[in-house]
Amino acid sequence: MKDVSIVIVNYKMKDNIEVCLSSLYAELVKSSLSVQITVVDNNSGDGIKAFLQKRFPNVHCIELSENKGFGFAQNAGLSAHEAQYYFALNPDTEFLTGESVIEGLYQFMQENPRIGMIGPRLQYPDGGLQFSCWRFPPLLQPLYQRTRLGQTDHGKQRVAFHHMKEIDHSKVRPVDALMGSAMFVRADAMKQVGMFDDRFFMYYEDIDWCRRMWDAGWPVYYVPTVTLVHIHGRGSAKVPGVFRALFKNKLARIHVKSWFKYLWKWRGQHHYYSL
Repeated sequence: MKDVSIVIVNYKMKDNIEVCLSSLYAELVKSSLSVQITVVDNNSGDGIKAFLQKRFPNVHCIELSENKGFGFAQNAGLSAHEAQYYFALNPDTEFLTGESVIEGLYQFMQENPRIGMIGPRLQYPDGGLQFSCWRFPPLLQPLYQRTRLGQTDHGKQRVAFHHMKEIDHSKVRPVDALMGSAMFVRADAMKQVGMFDDRFFMYYEDIDWCRRMWDAGWPVYYVPTVTLVHIHGRGSAKVPGVFRALFKNKLARIHVKSWFKYLWKWRGQHHYYSL
């Protein structure tokens, strides 16, 4: 059994994965942890398996014959190896020199055995803070973020509340949900709660997983004592406005579809655990 199993899903992001893995291996050189890295390819056709065999031969590559979404692919990787902890990680991330992210997250979980999931501080490549811990989204949250409603005073307040902008992001604290870009999960919690709900093709599967953790008695925490760089392209938001985006942006359509699935699944069960 490994100490940590890291799972990265690839869909035409080979260049990002090279940066991610190069920085990750540079960090692991000084680590005493036993770490398994798995890349799951969502039928991207970008030659990722041959690339990994040549550049990172110790990485386990799982090739899927069909792209069934982020959650489905993550689950294939999460179930491939036994470990104490699992780290669902995006390919557009980079490990900073001297941060010791894996060691830091592992040690925090070892010292806090009742916590089910944690996430590090995320920052943009320019060093700016990325709001990666959230309160559960209220009914109209996507409208506040995609329409002019978000430009009103009330809309700005709702977006800020959802993104927890008022908290001190330098302090460890419980949060409702974490961005799916970097989710460090205890194996015992995952065995009880399950993995990602793969009915979500993409988007909201991370928030859904956090809700299930909380419901099962496994708190979710934001741990900013270690920092990870995340590019975070926000592809679903490149076309503004809900109705324009639905016609012009496939990712936006997927986002809205997942929003409705999330609302239906958790209907009538809206509350904030971290409060």
